[in-house]
Amino acid sequence: DTADATNNSRDQETNKSLFPPAVDNPFMQHTHFSAWRWAYIVLMGTVLVPVRVSCIAFLIIFLWPMAALSTIGRRAQPTEPAKNWRRLAQPTLKFFFQVTFFLAGFLVKVKGKKATRDEARIFVAAPHSSFFDVIACVVAGLPSVVSASKNANIPVAGKFLLSTQPVLVTREDPNSRKTTREEILKRVTSNRKWPQILIFPEGVCTNRSCLVTFKLGAFSPGVPVQPVLLRYPNPLDTVTWTWQGFTGFQACMLTLSQPFTRVEVEFMPVHIPNVQEKKDPVLFANTVRIIMANALGVPVTDHTYEDCRLMISAGNLQLPMEAGLVEFTKISQNLKLDWDNIHQYLDKYAEIAVASKGGKVGIEEFANHLKLPISEPLQQLFALFDRNHDGTIDFREYVIGLTVLCNPVNTEKILQMSFKLFDLDKDGFITEQELAAILRAAFGVPDLDVSRLFREIAGPNSDHISYRTFKKFALKHPVYAKLFSSYLDLQAAYVYSLPQPVQA
Repeated sequence: DTADATNNSRDQETNKSLFPPAVDNPFMQHTHFSAWRWAYIVLMGTVLVPVRVSCIAFLIIFLWPMAALSTIGRRAQPTEPAKNWRRLAQPTLKFFFQVTFFLAGFLVKVKGKKATRDEARIFVAAPHSSFFDVIACVVAGLPSVVSASKNANIPVAGKFLLSTQPVLVTREDPNSRKTTREEILKRVTSNRKWPQILIFPEGVCTNRSCLVTFKLGAFSPGVPVQPVLLRYPNPLDTVTWTWQGFTGFQACMLTLSQPFTRVEVEFMPVHIPNVQEKKDPVLFANTVRIIMANALGVPVTDHTYEDCRLMISAGNLQLPMEAGLVEFTKISQNLKLDWDNIHQYLDKYAEIAVASKGGKVGIEEFANHLKLPISEPLQQLFALFDRNHDGTIDFREYVIGLTVLCNPVNTEKILQMSFKLFDLDKDGFITEQELAAILRAAFGVPDLDVSRLFREIAGPNSDHISYRTFKKFALKHPVYAKLFSSYLDLQAAYVYSLPQPVQA
């Protein structure tokens, strides 16, 4: 009985993070300062900030040449591990970084034991809430990190990044996710002396109120990973740097103005994937995320950075974006549709949509077009596009959703596809009603009032919009055009797999 009770308790503990959390927006941070607190910060900052900045600048005089020497003559994206003489610089760099953080007021406490490369070749660190999280990289011994390629060009900091033999991601390259996964796989399965890799699987900074969706780069290889927890147990949060809240400069100045800032880095036991997790990176990622969330005492959520970014961008246009894209992500995960390959089907789907001439399709026809069985996830996806709950949808809207997701940088192609599908009489013009349908399809918003936007595009005396006018408006308004291109980032790297014909 005692054993059963223990098992039940453990099961409840494991599953508690599976419940949807009441997290309004993990990408927003509000820190309230009283008048007394502000006076204290100004007083302390006047003394501490100049001293600390001077000391850090002095240390960089030694750090930068050492980092530059270890990277001289090497490509930004190395094709082979660094030679021994280059690796000799790592312990010295680590020491100087530790001194730098100490001088900046950080008191770092390390818990647990860091795994060796033989035990785990990948560290997964969370929650990711600040650029100060680089402390975890230093504590872990300066492993390779996954970073945006543009960061390698930042003066001084770029050399430090390159000294870790990073895996660089180019967001503008539609094949970047695939290339990154292949590079990680090559390194962690190689017998050569590549350093361990540290990845922040959330891929975005949050306010640490939850763990958002983990991206799959760390989990696709199916090798053991060591979770690394980050905590900032301070009475006043000055370190969080996310979408809404402190700017980077404000976070730096406020943190440097504190007498000290506590940081805890905890190395959890290595998680060795079972057979199912090796075959299913999504399961692997979710298992590790739940383990980490339970250890942190926070919930998990299927929020993604792209959800928040789309809502904020839409707000700049006075477009309602209350209906986020999280549910679409969940449904698509269950359907296992693959956006890396689905673009091959776009022309076929577009022909079907054009042939329908705006006609509605039921779920049977919808399933037949996608060559998928009628299942609960498919019914959920169908319901997402069934605006009035009459059991039918406009297949054109679904095709536009695919087009947006499959073309991250080609806004003009998305506009062309939209016009082609909604210009039923092929006269080169669309009406306000058709514009609303296009935007509803592209943004996944059921109730979208576009009257004001239509007047702004078409002009006060026109009841239709030409493709030329629409294209000119979209390309002249970067925020508006970004709404189209941003949609793709909704977990496109791993959420979907190619629809397969149903076997009889």
